[in-house]
Amino acid sequence: MSQHPNAPSRDAVIDALMRLAESRPWSDIELQDIAQEAGISLADLRDMFPSKGAILGGLSRRIDRQVLEGTTNDLAGEPARERLFDVMMRRLDALAPYKRALKRISQGMRGDPLSLAAMNQMALNSQRYMLAAAGISTEDALGFLKLQGAVIIHANTLETWFDDDDPALARTMARLDREIRRGERVMERADDVRRLTAPFRALGQALFDRRRRDRRRRPDDYQDGETRDPAAAI
Repeated sequence: MSQHPNAPSRDAVIDALMRLAESRPWSDIELQDIAQEAGISLADLRDMFPSKGAILGGLSRRIDRQVLEGTTNDLAGEPARERLFDVMMRRLDALAPYKRALKRISQGMRGDPLSLAAMNQMALNSQRYMLAAAGISTEDALGFLKLQGAVIIHANTLETWFDDDDPALARTMARLDREIRRGERVMERADDVRRLTAPFRALGQALFDRRRRDRRRRPDDYQDGETRDPAAAI
């Protein structure tokens, strides 16, 4: 009889993949290996996850929940930089049990553009919630830039974290601080450019709207002496 998928069995699959990834190259891990390690059938695995990447997505959602459940308003009055630093460090703390496996997975995915693109999309989904936990809006004009910037900050910090064996994570925290400050400078420049170009974007939109209205008008809508050509009025 087929096992009905439930939360514990999904967790068992995620944990199985992480155990395998600690000692085996990412490309050598097959779906059958994961099912066997998790103690379920291949059919049950298919019901729960369509791919290895989807299992990693399950781990990411697990970590998201741990961070979000631990989010408080203690830093509400602090600068955005401090709030983001706190959330990012708590995420690394939640990832700590999977550090060795994640390092090997990261190494195994280098040179695989399709996997990297999929992982970037997964990271964008996670960072949307991490920024929300830090009280940083992603619904404004620079929202996507903030999201992709957070992904880059996290990825660059992981490079240091993977090899940081100090329990205090001094090197990791220093790297994270540098990455966040660099991201702040990028956002400041982007915001300056957005403000400087606002009048031109408004003018362009106005011209576009007028041309769209003009193209919708029928020939008999024009009064005597009126023309379709905007340049004729110059």
